[in-house]
Amino acid sequence: MSHQSELIATDIDAYLAEHERKDLLRFLTCGSVDDGKSTLIGRLLHDSKMIYEDTLATLEADSTTQGSAGEEVDLALLMDGLKAEREQGITIDVAYRYFSTSQRKFIIADTPGHEQYTRNMVTGASTCQLAILMVDARHGVITQTKRHSFIASLLGIRNVVVAVNKMDLVEYGESRFNEICEEYSEFSKTLDIGNPYFLPMSALLGDNVVDKGPNLDWFDGPTLMEHLETVDVEVGVDLENFRMPVQMVSRPNLDFRGFAGTISAGTIRPGEEVMSLPSGVKSKVARIVTFDEDLEVAGPGRAVTITLEDEIDVSRGDMLVKADSRPARAHDIDAMLVWMSEASMEPGRQYLIQSANGIGNATVSTIRHRVDINTLEEEDASKLELNDIAMCAISSDRELLFDSYSNNRQTGSFIMVDRLTNATVAAGMIVGAASAWDRQPQETLTRQVSGIDATERAVRFGQQPCTVLLTGLTAAGKSTIATALERELFDRGKVSLRLDGENIRMGISRDLGFSSQERSENLRRVTEVARLANNQGLMSIAALVAPTAAVRERAKDLIGQDRYIEVFIDTPIEVCRDRDPDGLYAAADKGDIPMFPGVSATYERPSDADLVLDTSVQTVDECVSAILRVLGDRGFLRGTILG
Repeated sequence: MSHQSELIATDIDAYLAEHERKDLLRFLTCGSVDDGKSTLIGRLLHDSKMIYEDTLATLEADSTTQGSAGEEVDLALLMDGLKAEREQGITIDVAYRYFSTSQRKFIIADTPGHEQYTRNMVTGASTCQLAILMVDARHGVITQTKRHSFIASLLGIRNVVVAVNKMDLVEYGESRFNEICEEYSEFSKTLDIGNPYFLPMSALLGDNVVDKGPNLDWFDGPTLMEHLETVDVEVGVDLENFRMPVQMVSRPNLDFRGFAGTISAGTIRPGEEVMSLPSGVKSKVARIVTFDEDLEVAGPGRAVTITLEDEIDVSRGDMLVKADSRPARAHDIDAMLVWMSEASMEPGRQYLIQSANGIGNATVSTIRHRVDINTLEEEDASKLELNDIAMCAISSDRELLFDSYSNNRQTGSFIMVDRLTNATVAAGMIVGAASAWDRQPQETLTRQVSGIDATERAVRFGQQPCTVLLTGLTAAGKSTIATALERELFDRGKVSLRLDGENIRMGISRDLGFSSQERSENLRRVTEVARLANNQGLMSIAALVAPTAAVRERAKDLIGQDRYIEVFIDTPIEVCRDRDPDGLYAAADKGDIPMFPGVSATYERPSDADLVLDTSVQTVDECVSAILRVLGDRGFLRGTILG
């Protein structure tokens, strides 16, 4: 039902044109059974005059026999028709209501809140841009509040309204409202839901729902309806990294061949170059075709058909992107998985995986941890049961093209399907490419053993193998020290392999970006090379930012604690900024370089480094001498193995 407008009677074409231009907001309401969720939906529709007169008359009659609102019309009964429909066989336990105002169109997802209906809430929330989280003013933040907040965060909903309902039952107390706001703010620090909008209300009496009401004069913020009409849901929409999964190849006649799909991110214009993945073939956009007309530019959410200047092979399941901003590609991914099947999931069983770029075969290779959605604690699990949420490593026989779910909800999501029943058994949100630290080599491979033992190599080279990891912020002096250390070792007759971060990224890690997952993989590759060099009797010198303590610890474990030396270049960030030759810090400050350690990402300082150096007060020679002393003290500069 749409809003009332004089244009309906005077100029229906103008009304329809006005209605078509409005943007659409999808939102869900969630909360405990008694928090007033159904009453709120009914109040929104009633006070916005979105209920037909005959429906309202029936509602008033039913309120006298079935209602629980005393003398008031029980607006919660408005949703009972939807509940009856679900009882009559709708399998996905989510109901939707549509309405509009003069400002915006809305779709409400009415989702159940019980823990046993987690999968249903995930289904309804997966397409929503905003969540209204109901909190009973008498009870405050309860377990159910935390559960729903976690699911909203998991599904990438950044706009959250914390509706503190039933303020009439606490005498509209401002102090009670402030207590709940503080309690929720403290809890939500661990979740990625932006800045929630706190709103006191009484859904039963209508205070602060559509109209201000007489009882909350101390609150000067907009009402719920005013907030819904004006909230900017386009904040964070990716307009840079063009993505269009191809859903159909359109060939109505011999003269037209286009690729139809919905743009999930970025913008595109005729004449711009695009690349088809996974093939990597490039062409330029000739036309952007819609039912009504050709477009000069198209952006996220627009369903279009794109024609190209060249006859290249593009099929359903391929993805059109811009060559300078490609998605990640991997057979193995880490993902948060919501298990939706009554049959339990045990790692190793094969399922179908359906993502933005088609269907393949997949298995859950590892359950990294299961999340207790009541406490948000991580726990070990050997299998998943209905409604479980867990971080899993998933392997697919088809290479997946994806972005992380936090960056793109369309290319970062997938479903898993039972191969026999064709039932959807899980929904997944991709975190990134799976960490190869945990990946086991193929069982058919056998490690080859050298015929030269460690003693022979030590005598030949006059040294013991080890790996020196130089870690610290960009421009701290890591590469300079590594180069000088390599020179000094060479002059002493020692044999070393220097692994500089920039050189690595120009070669074996040229396919990696700078996300936390990709930085982890970069260090893993460097560590594997360093270990191979150590096994050949060489010293390895690695100079990398390596910002994550847990990943550095994994490098130590892979090398072996007896061969590993961690050197922390603890140069103050102000000094690093001053000596930065490429202006990386300035670019990071402006937002041009995301995930930059020390600016837009965290650098985790080593707490137990073997050596700490500061190039703002120590010369390069002093730093090299300090490292050599550690090498000498631990026996790495000797040509014989100590007994």
